[in-house]
Amino acid sequence: MADTAVKTHREPLFHVVKRDDMPWWKAWAIRAATIVIAFFIVGLLSAAVTEKSFGETYSVMFSGVFGRLFEGRTTMLWKYLQEIAILLCLALALTPAFKMKFWNCGAEGQALMGGLAPIVCMIELGPKLPYPVLIAVIAITSIIAGAIWGVIPAIFKAWFNTNETLFTLMMNYIATQIIAYYVYLKGGGSNVINPVEYGNFPAVGNNNYFINIVVVAVITVIMYIYLKYSKQGYEISVVGESQNTARYIGINVKKVIIRTMVISGALCGVTGMLLVAGTDHSININSVGGQGFTAILMSWLGQFNPFIMVIMTALVVFLRIGVSKVADTALLNSSFSEIMVGLVILLLVGCEFFINYSIKFKHSKKEARV
Repeated sequence: MADTAVKTHREPLFHVVKRDDMPWWKAWAIRAATIVIAFFIVGLLSAAVTEKSFGETYSVMFSGVFGRLFEGRTTMLWKYLQEIAILLCLALALTPAFKMKFWNCGAEGQALMGGLAPIVCMIELGPKLPYPVLIAVIAITSIIAGAIWGVIPAIFKAWFNTNETLFTLMMNYIATQIIAYYVYLKGGGSNVINPVEYGNFPAVGNNNYFINIVVVAVITVIMYIYLKYSKQGYEISVVGESQNTARYIGINVKKVIIRTMVISGALCGVTGMLLVAGTDHSININSVGGQGFTAILMSWLGQFNPFIMVIMTALVVFLRIGVSKVADTALLNSSFSEIMVGLVILLLVGCEFFINYSIKFKHSKKEARV
């Protein structure tokens, strides 16, 4: 009888296993605990670096975000809400595409192109058109510009199956150079265009941010209804789950991809309009400030739910502004704020990982096979 060779093999030290559906209350309890821990760590690190007490650190953070709110001064509060509105609008714009598993990393460029359209209208048409007509032209051209910049990679994805991540990233660089060239032309060779007096959104009660905030609030509600209750929202979900299943039940996948990216780009264009006509009254290559990439995390951490995204965006903006104030008072480098925000986002991403997956370590005894 032939000898049998018995070989042993070692299991991996650990392997990742997808969890069964966790009860919603338990998942949200974990998320809430993570947020509390993250804020505690940020306060602790900030206190250690600035040599202030924990309470003093958070007092500085709150004053940096809300200012003298208890004295009836609401300027800082409105600025805080404005920052939330811009980041949230970008996150809302990305959500339909991401839910469809179209990885749109081009929000930055789409918002810049959406901002280029109004500044051109404000400079070229501002003195010639009545104010209501000018505002309508600004809104329409912003939406169209953003939609065009979003639909270009969608067409190539739908018809030629190109990599949408790389395509949209490259479109960002093209948009940045177009803006840089236009600013060079209209700025007389400098890197800035002086604020334009035509076509700016009106202030409401001496508040320049009110219209921006209201517009984004309306978009939030509409996007929730669109994704959850509309036929198109259902088609986006099906295409995201499986394109083969979508084709089997009669959904035109190419049409859904193109339509969804038109919507995504158009909303990015609205963000650019809010920045140019509602806030800065000018444009430069840093007008969006990299928020298009932060918006990706806001959309994902918000579970593609617009109302949850409001909460996540408010937390991140609070940290960014508050820790910046702490850094300023302690004469620290401005990157300290970004480091703390990055730490919090890392903890939240880790939290989502452990909600959806568990780590199984190997057993002590070895397996044998003949």
